[in-house]
Amino acid sequence: MSVLRPHGSAFSGRLGWGRAPAVVVVDLVRAYTDRDGPFGLPDPEPAVAATQLLVDAARADGHPVVWTVVRYAPGLADAGLFVHKVPALACFGEDAPGHWGELTLKPGAGEPVVVKQYASAFFGTTLASTLHGLGVDTLVVAGVSTSGCVRATATDALNYGFRPQVVRQACADRTPALHDSNLADLDAKYADVVDLPEALAHL
Repeated sequence: MSVLRPHGSAFSGRLGWGRAPAVVVVDLVRAYTDRDGPFGLPDPEPAVAATQLLVDAARADGHPVVWTVVRYAPGLADAGLFVHKVPALACFGEDAPGHWGELTLKPGAGEPVVVKQYASAFFGTTLASTLHGLGVDTLVVAGVSTSGCVRATATDALNYGFRPQVVRQACADRTPALHDSNLADLDAKYADVVDLPEALAHL
């Protein structure tokens, strides 16, 4: 029995940029960016600074900026099985102490904040219809963590017909190895991984 094997052209095509980009900032909240937070990252500052540059560029040229946060009802009634797999998610309950769900950067007036319960910013939310309504065709993805909510959001962006552009310097994860390996896999199959100067030029 023969086994199908990928050849040289099976991966690494490019989605490219459309004409109407938007920036989505995924879960860039205190739980990750405060070093003593439940998901505290070892070096979040570069990703925060790069995200601010993306947001500033989008605002300056009139492109939409959308923010996401994780939030659960008191008692975690809507947390499903996710909170059993990752118990630290309980920090995002409305009745949890610490205010860990507060955004690290401040949304501008009129910029939507999408509340989600799972990894993808699209799952169970209005994000896709909001972006389609704004005429967006390209989604510039920043935030945390690369292997979790950034990856899930970028993958679903492709599923919903957007061109996901994941900005390498504007994402972060628990270790550089996790960050790099997930970016490599995203770039191979689900998104274009781009450097900050390229993203800024397109915004």
